[in-house]
Amino acid sequence: MHTRPIARCVAALLLLAGCATPPTPPAPPADPAALSRALDRVTWGVNMTTYRQAEKIGYDAWLERQLHPAPAQLPAAAQAQIDAMTISQKPLPQLVKELEDQRRDYDKAMVDDDAKKAAQRAYQQELNRLAKEAATRSLLRDLYSPNQLQEQMTWFWMNHFNVHQGKSNLRVLVSDYEEQAIRPHALGKFRDLLAATLRHPAMIRYLDNEQNAANRVNENYAREIMELHTLGVDGGYSQNDVQQLARILTGVGVNLGDKTPNVRKDKQDQYVRKGLFEFNPNRHDYGDKVFLGQTVKGRGLAEVDEALDRLCRHPATARYVSRKLAIYFVADEPPPQLVERMAERFQSSDGDIAAVLRVMLTSPEFTQSLGRKFKDPVHYVVSAVRLTYDDKIILNAGPMLNWLNRMAEPLYGRQTPDGYPLTQSGWASPGQMTTRFEIAKAIGGGAAGLFKTDGAQPLEKPAFPQLQNALYYQSLQASLAPATRQALEQATSPQEWNTLFLSSPELMHR
Repeated sequence: MHTRPIARCVAALLLLAGCATPPTPPAPPADPAALSRALDRVTWGVNMTTYRQAEKIGYDAWLERQLHPAPAQLPAAAQAQIDAMTISQKPLPQLVKELEDQRRDYDKAMVDDDAKKAAQRAYQQELNRLAKEAATRSLLRDLYSPNQLQEQMTWFWMNHFNVHQGKSNLRVLVSDYEEQAIRPHALGKFRDLLAATLRHPAMIRYLDNEQNAANRVNENYAREIMELHTLGVDGGYSQNDVQQLARILTGVGVNLGDKTPNVRKDKQDQYVRKGLFEFNPNRHDYGDKVFLGQTVKGRGLAEVDEALDRLCRHPATARYVSRKLAIYFVADEPPPQLVERMAERFQSSDGDIAAVLRVMLTSPEFTQSLGRKFKDPVHYVVSAVRLTYDDKIILNAGPMLNWLNRMAEPLYGRQTPDGYPLTQSGWASPGQMTTRFEIAKAIGGGAAGLFKTDGAQPLEKPAFPQLQNALYYQSLQASLAPATRQALEQATSPQEWNTLFLSSPELMHR
């Protein structure tokens, strides 16, 4: 008979989870517990499938495959869900055109106010549906892609180059932004990644560069490129550099229609259109500029490439990006020596992201930090589902999306361009911890709804989690603190045990 109520165990675990850090395990792959901790950090959360893969080929070989992955092959059931999505079946220009036509038609044709409101509602609902598809696809890849580091980096860069889906029609743009601008470059060259975001309509529209024209300069995007994307707020640039970069970016915009602007004859060879991206010479300031201490000759879109080269090769960019990566993967206050080594590699490799990551992921500082990095809501939710269900494919990502909304970290939902915080202080409030316990209870009790389909005839597949499995006994159990073990011993049912385990301090850290 247990004398201590389970509620007191829960309260104690929640308190520990929010403020304590579990003891540091030894270096990978010295023992099973250390290996699972390393995998938990590099992936979206350790599970049995990933653990066996790394154990079979060795951690070093596994890490090399993550840094230079082959094209991802998702399990058939997960890929089928992605293939059935509208965003997978229609290219972005077609999607945008259909929605723009729909919006214009009801603006012109509707005279009745109620009919107009209904049409407007239908338009907004379709935007919401497409954004939900994008978020669902992202979660399915986080859960099941063999290229876990690539998916982690896709989220990291989506956050670094943040756009907010609530602005304008960005809900139809975010899926393509993630798929075409971010994911292909997530482990490649930083210069290519920056250029891809600059040429995507989601970024151009979000930071108002489509309003940036000669004699009507809008500095919004130019400022954020330097402050948030490259140099950092202390990167040594001036307000004049912001103004000069804004002039360089004049004419960089979007064209959602079929018509080409009537470009001046002497500048027609300067016009560029690729997809929805447009460079319109009529709107560009062709005067010379002085940017970061050097002259940029006025000559059109080539000025943008010159400016990006200068930004990406600046030592401040190497330091700023390296430090942000170290905050994400190592510690809220990363060791300066590690950041310096990463920055040196950034510069010597011309911004090779995988090369910089290798310096970090094979460092003693990384090993010493394992199990100490507090999970933000996305990492907590995805890692809990990965650990609980391994490669059993969920049928409904809706509960996960709802949990992220409740914890204020919905995908594509950060309104400001700085992205979500990457440190514990942003996510460890008492309210957050209480919500995490409720999520742990829903997952641990098998009543989360992850295996219940939507529709007129919903189908639910029974999926009770088995967390006391081989991975737990072989690896995870060894890293549990005494207080966690004591709480688990007092669980009176498998559901209670699962809930306590998923809300333990060890599961709140990676």
